[in-house]
Amino acid sequence: MDFFPLYNSLRVAAISTAVAFFAGIAAAYYIAKTPRIVKGILDCILTLPMVLPPTVVGFFLLKTIGPFGPVGAPVLELFGGRLVMVWYSAVFATTIVAFPLMYRTVRGALESFDENLLYSGQTLGLSNTYLFWRVVLPNCKQGILAGTVLTFARALGEYGATTMVTGYIPGRTATISTTVYQLWREGNDALAYKWVAINLVISAVVLIAVNLLESRYAQPENAARDALREDALREESVRDGALR
Repeated sequence: MDFFPLYNSLRVAAISTAVAFFAGIAAAYYIAKTPRIVKGILDCILTLPMVLPPTVVGFFLLKTIGPFGPVGAPVLELFGGRLVMVWYSAVFATTIVAFPLMYRTVRGALESFDENLLYSGQTLGLSNTYLFWRVVLPNCKQGILAGTVLTFARALGEYGATTMVTGYIPGRTATISTTVYQLWREGNDALAYKWVAINLVISAVVLIAVNLLESRYAQPENAARDALREDALREESVRDGALR
């Protein structure tokens, strides 16, 4: 077996998950603070790839980053490089398709977050950056972890949009999904079943790892309150020491 499709699929899924991870958290955090009308419009735009057929997403992406597209043409002219029919074309496709899962999951976790904790932290003089990293993210980590897993799984199994922009070139752009389809077309069911089994094993490993992480890092509901209480006690001790 040529294991390039496995390597390429993991590479593409990992990169797109990393991009969607940071972009999804940032988008969910800042959009949550916008007015209701603006939030609704942005939600529709960012989650549209989740409801559109993947081939439609791939078509629009192909028209955008293709050699005659508004993005692909300047890149081809200035740098002499193509953005389609290469392995990293799949990164664009999988990121766009999987991003809504990360964004919606994180947004749901942020909306269920108790904002009184932020108000309490602000009364203690804690900065918004400190509150975001030490209070908001730890309290919403279950949703963030779930969104990351869903994003990786979606990117790993993406086929429609990926095929539109990368095609199937053995040893260059082939992924597990495109390889299974190509083997089915060739009538090579025995090898296709092997790739299906590999995909099932990867998915099972990811889900088991997530369950272990959730059990390992699970915190009680009042973890954020305890953190704020510790900060308050620490600040009081510093003040008492200064007064003495």
